Amino acid sequence: MALLARREHSRHELRRKLLQAGYEETVVEAALEELAGEGLQSDRRFAEIFIHSRVGRGQGPVRILRELSEHGVDASLAGELMEALEVDWSVLAEEVRRRRFGAELPTEWKERARQARFLEYRGFRHHHFAALLDNGAWHP
Repeated sequence: MALLARREHSRHELRRKLLQAGYEETVVEAALEELAGEGLQSDRRFAEIFIHSRVGRGQGPVRILRELSEHGVDASLAGELMEALEVDWSVLAEEVRRRRFGAELPTEWKERARQARFLEYRGFRHHHFAALLDNGAWHP
């Protein structure tokens, strides 16, 4: 209960932490079933909070989905929640780019490539920021 009092955890995380603490697997599974049954632990709730947190940090869908997978959240649940979001990833990518590099758009190819790599690292797909290039927004 102390783990859940601090923040939401996925079932996978709780299971791993309890097993590392030395609890037997049967006890851990029973406890997890009880917590889920009482609504104290929910992968859906964990994923919703996680997604909103990461979007607020300016992370893109690729990175968010990868991190949810690392937390043991089912891919179909993660995909469903991501689709339900009303986020314009292209707008978010531009906001992230602007926060990091400023309002001035790069004029040199090398700088455009550097900014594109940064956005890809943040989890945005190329098509989320390619429109900036295609529309000439990144050209002098």
